[in-house]
Amino acid sequence: MSGNTLGTLFRVTSFGESHGPAIGCVVDGCPPGMALDAADIQRELDRRKPGTSRHVTQRQESDTVEILSGVFLDQTTGTPIALLIRNEDQRSKDYAAIAETFRPGHADYAYWQKYGIRDYRGGGRASARETAVRVAAGAIAKKWLAERHGVTIRGHLVQLGAHAIAFEDWAHVDANPLFVANASAVAELEAYMDALRKSGDSCGAKITVVASGVPVGWGEPVYGRLDADLASAMMGINAVKGVEIGAGFASVTQRGTEHSDEMTPDGFLSNHAGGVLGGISTGQDVVVTIAVKPTSSIRLDRRSIDKTGNPVIVNTHGRHDPCVGIRATPIAEAMVALVLIDHALRHRAQNADVVTTTPRIPAAAPAAVVARLKRGDAVDNPDPDEA
Repeated sequence: MSGNTLGTLFRVTSFGESHGPAIGCVVDGCPPGMALDAADIQRELDRRKPGTSRHVTQRQESDTVEILSGVFLDQTTGTPIALLIRNEDQRSKDYAAIAETFRPGHADYAYWQKYGIRDYRGGGRASARETAVRVAAGAIAKKWLAERHGVTIRGHLVQLGAHAIAFEDWAHVDANPLFVANASAVAELEAYMDALRKSGDSCGAKITVVASGVPVGWGEPVYGRLDADLASAMMGINAVKGVEIGAGFASVTQRGTEHSDEMTPDGFLSNHAGGVLGGISTGQDVVVTIAVKPTSSIRLDRRSIDKTGNPVIVNTHGRHDPCVGIRATPIAEAMVALVLIDHALRHRAQNADVVTTTPRIPAAAPAAVVARLKRGDAVDNPDPDEA
């Protein structure tokens, strides 16, 4: 099986299956000299791990990370960093009933036709269990981006099923099990999830990730565009069926006068482009939104076929997330981080010596400047009330 490596200069190769002895990855290309220990990685893994609330799978995994190489005296050495996470709570017997059938909405049928063999235990290589190692690698990327460039990467759940969630404050995100930036919405959402789980059905979700502090200039103008690589990475997350950069599909109904992000000496007046133009970062926040489909592993009867092509009824029992999007926020953040660090290193390799005389404008103009422009005042005509 090919296709297990992400990145050009910062390369992550993952291995392992959901019910195998362990999962892991090799991170190649991490710059040397960065302080790193297991605790730096464990913090991110703990945000994603199963069993953290009643709304997700009750599989009990500590997701304890082991650093096998690439770190000496708590510093990265520039050599490959091997990370290992041992599986501790496999329950393979839960999947015996589907060994000869294909679950609707899963990769079972496509895997069987492509490889002629499949690990049916928890989905094997296709399981979202593999995303733990992406989060581990992403923790390294996040740390380097923050220390070297001041980049902050944060995500939050913006829609759960039909429930859109208004943004209140980033501080709320890690204070609730749903990763929503709105503490007042949690009780209603939890009641919705309780009812959904009781019904045996599932739902989808929408997640937005914002990378702040990304410098202008990252990305390539044709192949290797920053937005294209972000879209590819996000679509590589299990169950993701849609990706938007900035305004995304909302740009279809916008006029050019609304969508184009005007610039002033004080900063950009909007960010409908999501921080990327022509495949290159603008210095604004990079904004990516993903759509996660409903969980396909449900206990309700679904029509399918078996290996001989005969019709069967499939219902999946075991421990499953009624909404896989709930635990996807740390995964989405990690994938954004992995793409950004790769482009940071690629930019440094070719363009580190580029100097222009044009000043770099702020990512966003102050609210007072935007208000003056909306009134039709000149940018350089300060409001006397602001003096």
